[in-house]
Amino acid sequence: QVQLVESGGGLVQPGGSLKLSCVVSGRTFGNHAMGWFRQAPGKEREFVAAISWSGTLLYTDSVKGRVTIATDNAKNTVYLQINSLKPEDTAVYYCASPRNPPRDYARPNEYDYWGQGTQVTVSS
Repeated sequence: QVQLVESGGGLVQPGGSLKLSCVVSGRTFGNHAMGWFRQAPGKEREFVAAISWSGTLLYTDSVKGRVTIATDNAKNTVYLQINSLKPEDTAVYYCASPRNPPRDYARPNEYDYWGQGTQVTVSS
């Protein structure tokens, strides 16, 4: 049984930083792609970042330069470092993983396994 568990969210002031973590169990971690998505109230789930099957790092334009995705295979963990946080970054952040290489890494329905989400709130 594949499980993804996120942590690291919280309340942070604009301009601050957070490092989200997602621990994966139930599969060989280094052999699969991983992605991060977010969903703000009343909005659709949107792509943030991914590590592709080949190891390529992918980012949505709105976070480029502020966000870094990284993995620690020894800890079965994928991280999302977010810097220079803005109020519009407020959302529930989810990590996800597909069974097979996605045709489009930015599409949520290409991913089969999801965590429960961690809330990030950016406010002064």
